[in-house]
Amino acid sequence: MQLKTRGPTAKCPQLQSAENSVTPPTETALPHSILQATAIATAMAVAANLLSCPSLARRHFHTKITWASSSNPSEERANQSPMMSPRIPLNLGVKALKRSSNSGNAHHCLQLGLHQPRSSRTLLAKSAGSSSNGRVPDDGVAAVPSPAQNVRGVAHLIVSLGIILAMDKFLKQAFVAAAIKFPSALFGMFCTFSVLIILDAVIPSAAECLMRFFEPAVLFIQRWLPLFYVPSLVVLPIAIKDIPAASGVKILGIIGGGWLASLCVAGFTAIAIRKMVNTEMIPAEPMAKPPPFSTAEIWSWSAIFIASFVGALLYPTILGTHARTCLPFLLSATVLGYMIGSGLPSGLKKLLHPIICCFLCADLAAFAFGYLSKTGIEPILGYYLTKAPTNPGAGDILMGFLGSVIISFAFSMFKQRKLMKRHAAEIFVSIIISTIFSLYSTAFIGHLVGLDQSLTVSILPRCITVALALSIVSFFEGANTSLTAATVVLTGLVGANFVQFVLDKLQLRDPIARGIATASSAHGLGTAALSAKEPEALPFCAIAYALTGIFGSLLCSVPAVRQSLLAVIG
Repeated sequence: MQLKTRGPTAKCPQLQSAENSVTPPTETALPHSILQATAIATAMAVAANLLSCPSLARRHFHTKITWASSSNPSEERANQSPMMSPRIPLNLGVKALKRSSNSGNAHHCLQLGLHQPRSSRTLLAKSAGSSSNGRVPDDGVAAVPSPAQNVRGVAHLIVSLGIILAMDKFLKQAFVAAAIKFPSALFGMFCTFSVLIILDAVIPSAAECLMRFFEPAVLFIQRWLPLFYVPSLVVLPIAIKDIPAASGVKILGIIGGGWLASLCVAGFTAIAIRKMVNTEMIPAEPMAKPPPFSTAEIWSWSAIFIASFVGALLYPTILGTHARTCLPFLLSATVLGYMIGSGLPSGLKKLLHPIICCFLCADLAAFAFGYLSKTGIEPILGYYLTKAPTNPGAGDILMGFLGSVIISFAFSMFKQRKLMKRHAAEIFVSIIISTIFSLYSTAFIGHLVGLDQSLTVSILPRCITVALALSIVSFFEGANTSLTAATVVLTGLVGANFVQFVLDKLQLRDPIARGIATASSAHGLGTAALSAKEPEALPFCAIAYALTGIFGSLLCSVPAVRQSLLAVIG
């Protein structure tokens, strides 16, 4: 009998490097002040993660019992972290031994210890209560990382995330200087993906090391991804105050009906192509999941919120401007809302999605501050998303990560490169057809219902993730970027709540079709909702989620396509 730990779910991302002896290695320039504020916000989140790492390591120590006389390589690959080397699985072994007594009778007993397959080196995990031979105590509790290991993990996260942020900043500055309108982050993603593909062909170990090095940053981005969508929802009361009620109803109708139409087109196209090519499915590479939020993190952010809220009330310009002074408590209120929403029961999440809880908490904090300071809520929401490079707010900090989100797509796509190659026909044909349909159908329905041209342009990329949707509308004049982001998030919320029910009603059973249809119509939020219950569809969701935005951006970067869309809008 063999007892194995599930390595990737047993640790928080900051501790991944502690297992190995060596850790491998609108388009405007991002100003220095925003970079400083981004660094502060990242440091705050990392500090909260650092406080919670030991508790997370203890809480998420799961075990699985299997009957085996030796290690099973295929099973180990299924249990390993998607970015970790398959050569270093962590097995907590319980070996059956035979011992003979003096009477000559054989007795079966268990030997408990950490071991690996014969082809791998032995790992010994020692805790304070373990014996000198490296065996784990009989209670089965994993060793708690030391403070030094925690610091190493946090340093690894800061360095890897900092490189991605710096790359995004450099490319933005270069593209602005060269007057290039193409999304700079998308170019960075293509470059990163190309480098990984070349390294994998020439020096596979180098590509593997690069993936492992950036794993903490990628998991950090995945863990906080919904937060980067929230700012436009928080300031939605300001963004829609000049939009007539009739136009608002039309936009909501386009969001609901457009989501359903895009889901059907993508799903049935994928089914048709699947029947034509008849490619057998193969197991996908497992996708790493960030750990849930701990009590220590919630208390840390609560302390930050209370201290900064009181400080801003007593000293409104202590950090130089009202926006900077309000930044800490507005940011912490947004983070706390996301943490609280993520911890709600699954049934309640259908009514109160974490993103809804997130922006409600931020708006409540803004309302409370406006009431107590007698300034009203509107000025506080203005401080939340200033769009001023020299005077950033909490929303500017969160949206500053959108470029890094796009670049991180390269690592997810590289991880699933074999799956993309095997099912290229289903994936690419479905995504191309679905993206074209989404853009042109939105333009046509907007014209049909008499929606204003600027509003129709603003909601064109409704099925594309926020990071790339904002790049797409930047190609058009007069677009309302706040409305664009809000439309994208609302589309995702509709998909997150209804996608599984609708797919079942449409009798779309194939995991490839379900994954592509979900991500092509409801991007990241729909992907998260479906993959939580259907993990076999997650790889196709991840691929379609990235490729839909990429193809939409490439399509709208062509002047002839933009002119044709404007002609349809009228």
